Amino acid sequence: MKKSNSYSPEVRERAVRMVLENLKDYPSEWAAIESIAPKIGCC
Repeated sequence: MKKSNSYSPEVRERAVRMVLENLKDYPSEWAAIESIAPKIGCC
């Protein structure tokens, strides 16, 4: 069963922007995502 995505387009845009802006501070894209996810309420 597929889980629906409950995040608005605005939240997704903000998350992508934050990852891209902070990517240089992390050793990988995944590390940046893991760091930013709790800040936007994903985890």
